[in-house]
Amino acid sequence: MPRVALNQEAPDFSLPDAQGNLVRLSDYRGRKLVLLVFNRGFV
Repeated sequence: MPRVALNQEAPDFSLPDAQGNLVRLSDYRGRKLVLLVFNRGFV
């Protein structure tokens, strides 16, 4: 997986949320801050 340099735009991706709905990073484009939290082992 390619690394993203500091202060550069992250590549768009999609992941399921806790309810199983697909969420894309681009859905939050234009907002000032986006916090991503990855929980290891969450089922």
